[in-house]
Amino acid sequence: MITFLSSMPGAVAQGIIWGIMAMGVYLTYKILDVADLTVDGTFGTGGAVLVVCVTSGMNIALAMVCAFLAGCLAGFVTGILHTQFGIPAILAGILTQLALYSVNLRVMGGSANMPLTVTKYTLLVSLRDIKMTILIGAIFVFIIIGILYWFFGTELGHSLRATGCNESMARANGINTNMNKVIGIVISNGIVGLSGALLAQYQGFSDVNMGRGAIVIGLAAVIIGQVAFGKIFKNFAMRLLSAVLGGVIYYIVITLVLRMGLNANDLKMFSALVVAVFLALPYWKRKRDEKKIKPVKEEA
Repeated sequence: MITFLSSMPGAVAQGIIWGIMAMGVYLTYKILDVADLTVDGTFGTGGAVLVVCVTSGMNIALAMVCAFLAGCLAGFVTGILHTQFGIPAILAGILTQLALYSVNLRVMGGSANMPLTVTKYTLLVSLRDIKMTILIGAIFVFIIIGILYWFFGTELGHSLRATGCNESMARANGINTNMNKVIGIVISNGIVGLSGALLAQYQGFSDVNMGRGAIVIGLAAVIIGQVAFGKIFKNFAMRLLSAVLGGVIYYIVITLVLRMGLNANDLKMFSALVVAVFLALPYWKRKRDEKKIKPVKEEA
């Protein structure tokens, strides 16, 4: 138990970083109602771009902007494939994700991974300073939530939400739903790229496979946050925060089960099981509530 408690700050720090990625997943999964699998590639792209930029002598803040823009570009490709080429969103995301594997290798000069030493470069977060990582991560969370809360309160933001709620009705009201989908996917993947850049700094390297399974973790964070805080957090900003808290809870649980002796090779299977359970919970709850409602007898 003492070992588990000592590893809690690390789990919280990593959960916040992945929680930022979960906010990007939330935009496509909950707002646009689009299954976007681009994030598995975009997450690695953000990390790769950040490491290459920093090791080339670029300022860390500018490198973070480049990682964000690289994610936006990947999302733009997915959006165009979906809206202009008529490819289903889930398949468009898979195609972009597949291409990004080669892109990430190209960015890193053909290497599968690239180191980023905190003793040599000035970084925002690091595994060696977990308290600072938690603080910087929290600052990023609140800044992103603030910007998204403002954006989705604008006319364009409302049209994006309308596109996700009822695309046919939105189109009937003169809203360019295709453009909105592209914008939403671009913003989502930009946030994912930013999260990948933070993780690359935190772990001290970028790896071509670092984003593999990211969509599963993102969905887990979103669903856990919804189930745990759905009745408490009602407005849009709080729901974004719940996705981040879901990421923290997810990594605390992962840390706990690893300390209990779970084989690390089974971690992906356990993650899939967690997501499946939390995805099924709302369905089971709805079925239970339906059984409680007794049919009203007609009077003779």
